[in-house]
Amino acid sequence: MKLFAITDIHGNPRYLRDVEAEVKTSDLVIIAGDITNFGSRKAAAEIIDTILSLNANIVAVAGNCDEPDVADFLREKEIDLHGKIRLKNGISFSGVGGSLPAPVYTPNTLSDEEIEDILKNAMEKNPNNPLILVTHNPPYRTKVDRVMGVRHVGSKSIRKFIEERKPLLCISGHIHESVGIDRLEDTLLVNPGAFKSGRYALIELEEDVPKVELLQVR
Repeated sequence: MKLFAITDIHGNPRYLRDVEAEVKTSDLVIIAGDITNFGSRKAAAEIIDTILSLNANIVAVAGNCDEPDVADFLREKEIDLHGKIRLKNGISFSGVGGSLPAPVYTPNTLSDEEIEDILKNAMEKNPNNPLILVTHNPPYRTKVDRVMGVRHVGSKSIRKFIEERKPLLCISGHIHESVGIDRLEDTLLVNPGAFKSGRYALIELEEDVPKVELLQVR
């Protein structure tokens, strides 16, 4: 199974033409939030519909810079993972959008307690398949949640969930400078980097073992 993963588009999908072949040949496109830059459903629809014209198989969560009606749009399109389970090729995909409160105002924030409840409730619907988690906010105290390379700003609830549920993979974004790959026990953590800067990840799943390549359009 081939996954094409992006995050932090921030309303700037100009690099899609450069990765068109990868999008078209992937089994699933994963978007880990911040589809828009403080935009509404109309701005999100323009980007999502462009991606859908290349690949009909998409799952996504909204980010903290997406207005609340972006999440509504994703639900209506039946591609959202926020508190949901969606089955693809025998694998469960779930996630949570938004982020913890930031130092400046953003329109889609949650407390760590809310994140914990959303993930817990989603797992009540999981048919016990292998799991891939998609979150905008990264898990706490990892290589993918450091601001300025020093301060950890991830979610403790997402970290706890990963430690307990042991998904195959967690794809997150939010922290643009923390592009990278890490591991939390049995779970591979991936922050593809901001797609507005041309960054993305290609992930191959072979017998439930993820192999990740971080790439950037040049």
